[in-house]
Amino acid sequence: MDNAALKEAIRRAGRELGFAAVGVARAEVGAAAGELRAWLAAGCHGEMDYMARHAELRANPQQLHPGTVTVISVAVDYLPSAKMADAREQAAISRYALGRDYHKVVRGRLQKLADAVAALIGPFGYRVFSDSAPVMEVHFAQQAGLGWRGKHTLLLSQQGSWRFLGEIYCDLALLPDSPGEAHCGTCTACLDVCPTQAITAPYQVDARRCISYLTIELHGAIPEEFRPLIGNRIYGCDDCQTCCPWNRFAQLGDAEFSPRHGLDSARLSELFAWTEAEFSERLAGNPIRRIGHERWLRNIAVALGNAPNSPEIQAALGSRANHPSPLVREHVTWALARLAATNSAPAPRA
Repeated sequence: MDNAALKEAIRRAGRELGFAAVGVARAEVGAAAGELRAWLAAGCHGEMDYMARHAELRANPQQLHPGTVTVISVAVDYLPSAKMADAREQAAISRYALGRDYHKVVRGRLQKLADAVAALIGPFGYRVFSDSAPVMEVHFAQQAGLGWRGKHTLLLSQQGSWRFLGEIYCDLALLPDSPGEAHCGTCTACLDVCPTQAITAPYQVDARRCISYLTIELHGAIPEEFRPLIGNRIYGCDDCQTCCPWNRFAQLGDAEFSPRHGLDSARLSELFAWTEAEFSERLAGNPIRRIGHERWLRNIAVALGNAPNSPEIQAALGSRANHPSPLVREHVTWALARLAATNSAPAPRA
């Protein structure tokens, strides 16, 4: 099978497995490695020590998987059909985390794609990834023609940005596709809408200010300056995507990622009442489970402090006022104080 025919066969097999896009790039990072090192040197990764620890593996694909010369990059749509709850007493959860854990789903399909390639040409050297190792996913997706790097630093395409990415590092000398061309123009919607101004400049994100970082990656207390800005977001933030004009053309996502356990419409007080056992059971197979019950309660306490003051909210917070975790207690205390201050503030003039 010649190179062009093999690439088309890979694309066809990828589509049959549910990938929205499949492309090929050389396993070369180039100038992106320097940009990564500068970002790390500025401390923008916060507590994500693994980013610095594995920086050279990101910059050198051959170190991560010896023999790699090509990256097969794929995308899977995940936009759920349900709309996110707007009410402040309801929980806002990033759309990617409403259903099944994408790591396992995408990685499983990539393995099937690799098996399909092996069935065509025989054994070859490869390794599959889905946000599961130090891989510069957006860089390779752009180089493979799947889209371009948006000003929010996520992959963006003319079909939007609600997509999971995955890769196969391999030793096949496939001809690369043409890199994706940027189509953001002069738009700054994602910079303007960010609640915490985490997008400090086009293509520059300070993770330490990002709500996704604060609610997922940060292990300790959320800085008080950001708590009121978090609103009702208890896991991640989608604001820089929901405002993007290109997402008007996004397709509904794979059914694997449909909302489960009513996470797209749950009330904050309801989720705050989950015991640790309920948290573990109901979020089995969901990426949220990784943050653990303690940080789950921390995040919801902040959101409850930003909700309209009511007996329901007060009772929910009161139920955790003596929680064994100092982290939870501290955020509950802050939330109760914020509600008291908000309730006692004079009403705005008409």
